[in-house]
Amino acid sequence: MRHLLLVLTSILTLSALDTRTMGIAGTMPDLPEMRLVQKLNCNNPQTQTAINECTKLSYQNADKKLNQVYQQLLPTLERSRKQKLITAQQAWLKFRDTNCEFERSRYEGGSIAPTIYFGCLENTTKLRTQQLQEYLKSDP
Repeated sequence: MRHLLLVLTSILTLSALDTRTMGIAGTMPDLPEMRLVQKLNCNNPQTQTAINECTKLSYQNADKKLNQVYQQLLPTLERSRKQKLITAQQAWLKFRDTNCEFERSRYEGGSIAPTIYFGCLENTTKLRTQQLQEYLKSDP
C-alpha cells in the first residue's frame, strides 16, 4: 500500500510539471542564455577564458578606431580614389580575416585559439589603421 502511494504521488508530481522545462538527460531546455557575471579585469586576467575575452575586447577597440579613421578618410578623396579605397578595404578585410583564421588553425580546438585569432585581428587592424592615418595626413 505504501509503495502504491509513493508511485501515485510521483505520477501526480510529474504530471503537474510543465513538460516544456523537462529535458532528456544531458540536454537543456530552451532557456535564455545565462552567464555568470564577474568583473573582467583585463589588466590582470586570471583564466584563459578571461584572456580570450580581453583579447576580443582589445580587438574590438582597434576595429572601432580603424572604422573612425576610414570614415574620416573617405570624404577627403575624389570619387575615383574613394572607390579604389573601398575596393582595397574590402580586399584587405578578406585578407585579414583569412590570414587570422590561418594563424588560429595551428591551435584549433585549444583554449588559446581565440586569443591567437583576436590577437592577430588586433595587430593587423592596428597596422591598417596606421596606413589609413598616413593617407589622411598626406591627402589634401
